Amino acid sequence: MPLAAEHPVVLRAAGLTKTYSTGRGELELFRGLDLTIRQGEMVAIVGESGSGKSSLLHLLAALDTPSAGDVWCGQTRLSSFTKRQAAEFRNRDIGYVWQFHYLLPEFTALENVAMPLLARGTKRAEAMAAALVWLAEVGLGDRAEHRSGELSGGEQQRVSLARALVTQPKLLLADEPTGDLDGRTAEAVFGLIQRLHGAHGLTSVLVTHNVEFAERCDRLLRLRDGNLTEDPAR
Repeated sequence: MPLAAEHPVVLRAAGLTKTYSTGRGELELFRGLDLTIRQGEMVAIVGESGSGKSSLLHLLAALDTPSAGDVWCGQTRLSSFTKRQAAEFRNRDIGYVWQFHYLLPEFTALENVAMPLLARGTKRAEAMAAALVWLAEVGLGDRAEHRSGELSGGEQQRVSLARALVTQPKLLLADEPTGDLDGRTAEAVFGLIQRLHGAHGLTSVLVTHNVEFAERCDRLLRLRDGNLTEDPAR
C-alpha cells in the first residue's frame, strides 16, 4: 500500500523526457514523466522490453542526464551535478544493484563489498569490518574469502547487494536484480531484498519483469507508451 503523505519525499522526477539519436532518427522513451517516491517505500517498475525501465533507473541514479525535466533527491537537483559530483552522490546516497553482479574477479567477496568505502577514502580496516558485517547480513559471512568465480549465481548477487548497502545509502535502486537467476534462487534473493528493506528502513525502487515480485511491493508502476501508471491498491 502507498505510504501516507506525511512521509517525506526522497526522490522526485518532474517532466522527465529522454530522447536518443539513432540512425533512423530520434527515439523518445518518455516525455513529461512524473514520479514521487516517499521515504520507506518499496516501489516496483514493470514494463515491456525496450520501454525504458533501465533508462529511467539510470536517470534516477544520476548515471545519465535527461533530455528535459529534472530529478530531485531530497532538495538536490541531480542535473546540476558535474561528473565528479554525480559520482560522489552515487557513492554517498545510492545503492545500485544490476542484473549482472559486476564483481571484480581478482578480489574476494569481502574486498568487493568494501570497494565503495575504500573509494571514498575509508581506512582499510574500517572498510573491511563494515564489509564483513554486510556479508553476514546477506548470509555469506563464511564466504568472505572466496572470489566471485567460486560463488554461485545467487551468492554473487547477494555479494552485490551487500556492496550496494555497505555505504548505508538513502536509496536502493535495483535493475532486474533476479533476472539472471533460476526461480528458486530468484525467490530467495527477492525475499532477502524485502527483509533488508524493512530491517534497515530503506527506500527502494526495483525494475523487474517478474510481476509476482512486483505485486509484493508497496506500489507497482507500469511504464507504457512513455508514461507511468499506477496499479490500483491490491
